Amino acid sequence: MENIRPIKTEADYDWAIAEITHYFEKEPAVGSPEADRFDVLAALIEAYEAKHYPIEELDPVDAIVAHMEMANLNRAALVQLLGSPSRASEILSRKRALTMDMAFKLNREWHIPAEILIHPYHLAKGEREAAAG
Repeated sequence: MENIRPIKTEADYDWAIAEITHYFEKEPAVGSPEADRFDVLAALIEAYEAKHYPIEELDPVDAIVAHMEMANLNRAALVQLLGSPSRASEILSRKRALTMDMAFKLNREWHIPAEILIHPYHLAKGEREAAAG
């Protein structure tokens, strides 16, 4: 494949990003040498980013807040889903752990991945570590 090389430095990373960007403008045909080159570049970039720019997993509360921001949902939407203002407030302030029922509703209605919602997380100071359950 034309001038493919390992990504070891930021300069290599910048080069790979510039190379792969061309394929977003003109998508290569499936099975073509260009498509293979795209796949190899994407794998190299992904490996470099995973090592040098790891993304921490969101805890359940952070995931809920992020989803609300992205979907333009307000606290009233969470209240409607969970059933009461106090319950929604306690969840967002980390005073109450999500139950499996709440995690199920958030997954079913808002499509937040269940794997995130059942991940253990810490409650507000003075409370026990929480997990959905």
